[in-house]
Amino acid sequence: MKKIMMIAALMVATLSASAQNEVGQITLKPMVGMNLATMTKFENKNLRVGLTAGVEAESGLAENLDVSVGILYSMQGVKGKEGAAMIDLSYLGLGIIDFTGKQTIKLDYINIPVLLNYYILPGLAIKAGIQPEFCVSKKMNTKGTATVKATSGKMNIDTDDKIEGAKTFALSIPFGLSYEYESFVLDARYNLGVTKAFDNYDAKNSWFSFTLGYKFAL
Repeated sequence: MKKIMMIAALMVATLSASAQNEVGQITLKPMVGMNLATMTKFENKNLRVGLTAGVEAESGLAENLDVSVGILYSMQGVKGKEGAAMIDLSYLGLGIIDFTGKQTIKLDYINIPVLLNYYILPGLAIKAGIQPEFCVSKKMNTKGTATVKATSGKMNIDTDDKIEGAKTFALSIPFGLSYEYESFVLDARYNLGVTKAFDNYDAKNSWFSFTLGYKFAL
């Protein structure tokens, strides 16, 4: 019985050593996945589904504790539900327009997650940290049909216009779980925005990210 327990303990120790970085060891992890993004303060909204991809470097700090720093391209924002609105474009000579369609706020960022990763089981880590975000694309997609009330003429609209007032810098708090198996890493995080995304509106980013990565030692 004692021999069996000793063998089991050795197996667990071996798995633990392979599931996280040894102290001072550095690994790289290219990763790609999907965002499910929304923003606070908006009503009648749907999730914007977008890409996230990049690389993270991880280093062992102590037994069961690593630190990681990454750089990720992240598609965020929010998608509006299909709806109708009345828009006054008299200043453009178009008069009153009935619009039916939807708008999507497209805010794409370069994110730099800095995380502490604590391995509660071999391969299974909980993580939390801080994440500066730098907005590299600020657009509003408008797609639908507009009807000019004065003439009943219709026009299809599908435009990507730059959003004025979107902040270049934002900050969020990411936390979540990851599981590593034979160098492949499944990662799930929730990213809570703590700063405003716009100059004159108190909306903040909020999104889930799911990625698959491959870790290798340097």
